[in-house]
Parts: sequence; structure tokens; C-alpha cells
Amino acid sequence: MKKFLSIIYIIIASLFSLNTIAQHQEISDKPTVWKEKNDEKIDSTSILNAFKNGNFSGHFRYFFMGTNNESGLSDYYGNAIGGGVKFETAKYHNFQFGVSGYYIYDIGSSDFSKKDPVTNLSNRYEVALFDFQNVSSKGNLSRLEELYLKYNYKNSSATLGKQLLNTSFINLQDGRMRPTEVDGIWIDFNELKKTKINVGFLYGISPRSTMKYFRVGESIGIYPTGVNPDGTKSDYSGNLDSDGIYLVGIQNESIKNLKTLLWNQYAENIFNSALFQMDYKYDLNPNSKLLFGFQTIYQNALNFGGNEDQSKTYFEKNSNSQTFGGRLGWQNKKIEITLNYNRITAKGRYLMPREWGRDPFYTFMARERNEGFGDVNAVMTKIQYTNPKKTFKSHLAVGYFDLPDVKNVAMNKYGLPSYVQTNADVRYQFQGMLKGFDAQLLYVHKFNVGETYGNKNYIFNKTNMSNINFILNFNF
Repeated sequence: MKKFLSIIYIIIASLFSLNTIAQHQEISDKPTVWKEKNDEKIDSTSILNAFKNGNFSGHFRYFFMGTNNESGLSDYYGNAIGGGVKFETAKYHNFQFGVSGYYIYDIGSSDFSKKDPVTNLSNRYEVALFDFQNVSSKGNLSRLEELYLKYNYKNSSATLGKQLLNTSFINLQDGRMRPTEVDGIWIDFNELKKTKINVGFLYGISPRSTMKYFRVGESIGIYPTGVNPDGTKSDYSGNLDSDGIYLVGIQNESIKNLKTLLWNQYAENIFNSALFQMDYKYDLNPNSKLLFGFQTIYQNALNFGGNEDQSKTYFEKNSNSQTFGGRLGWQNKKIEITLNYNRITAKGRYLMPREWGRDPFYTFMARERNEGFGDVNAVMTKIQYTNPKKTFKSHLAVGYFDLPDVKNVAMNKYGLPSYVQTNADVRYQFQGMLKGFDAQLLYVHKFNVGETYGNKNYIFNKTNMSNINFILNFNF
């Protein structure tokens, strides 16, 4: 009883103490950690004014993904939900500050730590909704995303810090909960008529499905690494040395209906990639156009390709690769039909870290890539419909990908057999009361058409499988 009375006494004394403090506090005082808006006039030239007039935006996402493998192999599913907020100040002497963060929760998924008992291979797709580096951690996954200082000049800007980029080689690849982000300096120069110039130096990357930023060399090899050209297991993860990535891009549209694109990516001490692309639209009548496209990419190793020990390097010393592709198509205000082709020559493997972005090829289809291969012929046809209000979009794509034999390790890094892939994609943007919401349904099926020598390792999560995705976004 005495102990109980003592506790009551302490509580009453504490409340009295707090009340006394409150009585001595000025009514106008506010907690220093969070101040409410008041009617105080703010100097329009002050930093405080830039923050007071800044802009908040946010994004919430629900993502269901499920993979159905060939009979006898493991199937998986994932349910993820998450959200985040971004704040960007108004301009202060042309400067702006921005910051954003995001969290992810698992709300019912397979156990990704369990490997398939037949192949002893791990889950490939659904685990990437969470933290790829820690498959058992699916609780409250939080991530600092953007943190930058931007300087604006007329129509141009220079941004320093953590930011989002979408280039041919390094891009968002936003097919999971969160996109890939970069750390560095990025310049958007738009002072020349119908010409856009980008120049950047990147020293950090936060790949999608990871929770932190990595130095450039460290970022390569977070995803599966495949095999070296001699068939031994690739060992470049954690063994690459690079000071950063230098990027230059030029886009020109000075000729009517013609867009020309040049990109050069110099990953210091590892490799260089150069892209040239032209896309032309020929007017048949006011409502329809013919589409023509051409693209080529050339790559070559720098020094030892990342490590003097060739068993631990990314891009084999003195190696190079060449790709070229084309597009033919027709479009009107509602429908677009294209026939696309891409060729990776037998000079060497086309290599681009999967942690950095998706393939820039005309034949790219969601849920698979042709990175890591040489001597490839790919053909893909796609029909897309968009309603007049731009609120509904759907496409159906079918592709045939003729890859080197799975035992041709010099040209086939990941042991993927030739395949036929079909994608059906439907997207809708809600209006009225639900404005801000959009939904996507994506169904993928891959048919094996290559020799697998009775080895299910060449099948599991690669071919003879389907993958279904439902994504619901809310942006404000």
C-alpha cells in the first residue's frame, strides 16, 4: 500500500511541476522543434520564406507480385505497401533544397530465405520488393532517397546530392517498390533551341531494392553476378575500384519530327559505353504517322575492367561489344504498333550493371533483360492503345529472343536459354473523387525455346514461367 501511495504522489508532483512550468512560459512561446504557422510577416528574401513557401509531395504504393514456375519448382508471392514524402523549398536566390524518404512494409509474402529444393536457387522477382541484401528483413524498411541542393539558371539547373535520374544507361527502372537513385552532380542545360545537354559526375548509387547508397564500384555485384567468360563464378562483387561515373548526353530536335540522341557513359577504371539513336516520325496525314528508329551502342573495357585480377573483374581486359537495333511502326491518336529488332554482335557480351538501370534497347520487355549476352538476335512487336483522355493505356507485346546456348558461357553470362515472352499491360488513372490514384496490371509469360540439357537451373525463374503484378499508386 505504501508503494502504491508513493507512485501516486510522484505522479501528482510531476503534474504540478509541469503546470508550474507552463504558468511561467510565455503564451507566445512554441516548442522549438515544431512551430505552427502564424500571421507574422516574413521577409520575402529570407531563407525562412523559401521554406514556408516550399512544396510537399507524396507517393503511396501497394504492390502484389506472384511467380508461377514450371511444375515441380517453387512458386512465390509478395505483398508490399509503402509511402514517402518529399519536400522542396521555393527558390532562394535561385537555389532550392530538397529531401525525401520512403518506408516499406511486408503485409504477407513468401519466405524468401527458403531456396527451391530442386535447383537450390533463391527467389528472383518478389524479394526485390523489399531489401535484396537482407531477405529476412521485411518489416519497417526505411530509406533516405533524395537530399540535394539545386541551382536554377533560366531554363537550366545544376543539382548536387542524392537525386533521381532517367538516362539511357542509368535510370529509375521503377518496376518494384522504389526506383534506383544516384548521388553526384547533374547539370540540365536547356539554353539552346530544341537542344538539351546533360553533364554529370556520379559517385554514389542506391539501386532499387536496397536501403542505402554505395560507392560506384561497390554498387556493381549487389544483384546476381553470373559467370566469367571462362565459366568460373564471377567474383567482382566488392572487388571493383572506380572513382565514379562521368555522363554526357545530347538530345536534339531541331529537324522536324526527328529526335537525335547521344550518350556517353565513362565508368572510371571499368568501362565506357557510347550510344547513338535516331527516331523519326513521318506524317501520313494530320492523324497518323510512320515511325522509324535506329540505335547503336559500343562498349570497351578501361584498364583492367575494374580489377587487375581477371577472375574478379567486371569487364574483361581489352574486350568490347557492339549492339544495333531498329524500329518500324505506325501510330495515330489512339493506337501505336511497332516492330522492333536488336542485335548484340558476337564481338563480346553487352555489359551494363543491372543495379544501375534497365536495357535501353527497342526490344526491352519488363521482367527480363538481354544484358550479359553476346551474339543475340531479338525481335519484338507491340501494340498499344491510349484513350483520348489519356486515362487508360494498355499494350500487348510479344518477343522472340535468340540467345547463345546456355553452355556457351563466353556469350551467355546468366545461363538463360532462348525464349519467347508475352507481356499484357493495363493502366488506368482515376478521376473525380479518386483523382491521384492510378492502377496497373501486368501479366508476363515466358516460354522456353532453347536447349536446357535437362537441367532445371536453366528453367527456374527464367523460362516456362508466368509473373503477375498488380500495383496501386497514390500521388499527391
